Amino acid sequence: MRELYVGQCDQTDEKGGQHCFNYYILIDEIAYAGDLVCENYGVKISVPGGESASVPDVTLSAGRIEALAALLLRNCVTPSTLRDVVEDWL
Repeated sequence: MRELYVGQCDQTDEKGGQHCFNYYILIDEIAYAGDLVCENYGVKISVPGGESASVPDVTLSAGRIEALAALLLRNCVTPSTLRDVVEDWL
């Protein structure tokens, strides 16, 4: 599985603490009968030196996973809420 870096979101909490989240698109290749290979996409959010969460196998569409990754980054979604956000998005 490959990871494609999408971006970083820096956020300050109500106590003034700084939080940094890195966003990735996960790319997995699926081989079918013969020479046919498809790419399957997922997403990952990680905190440098800390928590990480991923949701693989979200879609076969590159356009849809790019839209989801942009949504996650724009809204500064955290690793602990990633799965819920993806399930609502689906």
